[in-house]
Amino acid sequence: MKRTQRGVTMIGWICLLIPIAIVGYSAIRLVPVYLNYAKIARSMTQIGQESSATDPQQNIRYALEKRLDIEQVDFPEAKDFVIRRDGQNWLLEIDYEDGAPLLSNVFLTAKFSKSVRIGDKE
Repeated sequence: MKRTQRGVTMIGWICLLIPIAIVGYSAIRLVPVYLNYAKIARSMTQIGQESSATDPQQNIRYALEKRLDIEQVDFPEAKDFVIRRDGQNWLLEIDYEDGAPLLSNVFLTAKFSKSVRIGDKE
């Protein structure tokens, strides 16, 4: 009777599981980075909804600092945000990179950019 090979060998399983493990570990390391961005995006959106175009820049920055403090965001700091006039409205912008160590001297880096127009009542 002729026997045929069935299933995957131990070496085959190792070759299959190593890439899956690396991708899974990378995802675990990047989750806090994306959660931090979600806090920043939520804070910026709330400021955009609560503030108006007639508010002074200092009030918007103070509201941003309070939101970041409430959300416990340490990076980026409030001074890293750009608040500038865009016609009659304010534009609140952030452009930053954040990362997490993967192995020894290998890092995962993510680049984030978000802008919110303050004063648009569309």
